[in-house]
Amino acid sequence: MSGFVFESVSNFIVGIDSLTHLNEECLKLKIQNVLVVTDQGLVTQGIAKQVTDQLQIDHQLYTDVQADPPDHVVLSAVDFAKQSQVDGVIGLGGGSAMDVAKLIAVLAHPNQTQPLHSMYGVDQVQAPRLPLIQIPTTAGTGSEVTPIAIVTTGETTKSGVVSPILYADTAILDAKLTVNLPTHITAATGIDAMVHAIEAYTSKHKKNSYSDLLAIQALKLLDQSLPIALKSPQNLVARQDMLFGAMLAGQAFANAPVAAVHALAYPLGGHCHLSHGHSNALVLCEILKFNAPVTETLYAELMLAIIPNAKGTTPELCQQFINHMQNICAQSGLKLKLSELDIAEDLLDTLAHDAMLQTRLLQNNQRELSEADALAIYHAVF
Repeated sequence: MSGFVFESVSNFIVGIDSLTHLNEECLKLKIQNVLVVTDQGLVTQGIAKQVTDQLQIDHQLYTDVQADPPDHVVLSAVDFAKQSQVDGVIGLGGGSAMDVAKLIAVLAHPNQTQPLHSMYGVDQVQAPRLPLIQIPTTAGTGSEVTPIAIVTTGETTKSGVVSPILYADTAILDAKLTVNLPTHITAATGIDAMVHAIEAYTSKHKKNSYSDLLAIQALKLLDQSLPIALKSPQNLVARQDMLFGAMLAGQAFANAPVAAVHALAYPLGGHCHLSHGHSNALVLCEILKFNAPVTETLYAELMLAIIPNAKGTTPELCQQFINHMQNICAQSGLKLKLSELDIAEDLLDTLAHDAMLQTRLLQNNQRELSEADALAIYHAVF
């Protein structure tokens, strides 16, 4: 076994009613005035109140987080945090809320002088940061255990801030916060988490024995629990398994980073305003087919991981895995053709061009992907 470095959140609390530990965790981190970062939807649903009801310390609520948060939203949230003189941050929601919370924790620290624009890229963030607790309300991004924050930096472009400083102090995973998710969000976020596991397991540069274990366990849990959660949304066991699977996948891809699926998904989010999970679902299977000539053995291993009694040669098992993922996407209820989503065919050239800008992601793909390849994939899902 070759050597590797593995980093993650040091403390996570997993289980139904684990939210009851929130105030205790704040006290452990010596937080006296905490900012809860969330979106208006979670306020309307009463989920934000479930969280603030647990707090016996001073707390503030920032509710203006948007999907694919633009940089001006991040900076507005930082100003709010500074004005409120908070000494800790809680991210509550999907990836967007948790990503904004990470950046607030850095930028709102009283001793922090680094501007946001200088943080884009890998390992550009300077300490210090405020204590940070993450509470996911979707089982998808795994953002609660990743050192990554994605920011919309222009009309259609996204930039990543990647630094171990962004790892939270604590993640709390309570399935009760996810039971009222709409079906399409359950589907999209569940497939997003499966993509994280698949791409971590096949990552070109940093794939390692530990991330492999997490990716396989994540994929097994998600493969079993997603169909149940879609059919029986109130099933807490399935919901908790999905949350745990998404977290494991997050730990895996935080160390063995994602690749072409995400690279081609980002322009769909930027130009077409599709959710990140839905964008991943749209391009996943075509990229599996594209990668298969060089990842055949790895896909066969994943097939045997989720269905141990699967039979066949390595090429046959690889094809079975692709078919299996196609079935999952087909049964998700998501629209899987760009034409069904009223996306114009003349946009595909722009999507392919923009996908090639995602060099941070494309370098992790086992098979080199050209702009012509990206365009062919977009045409295949049109």
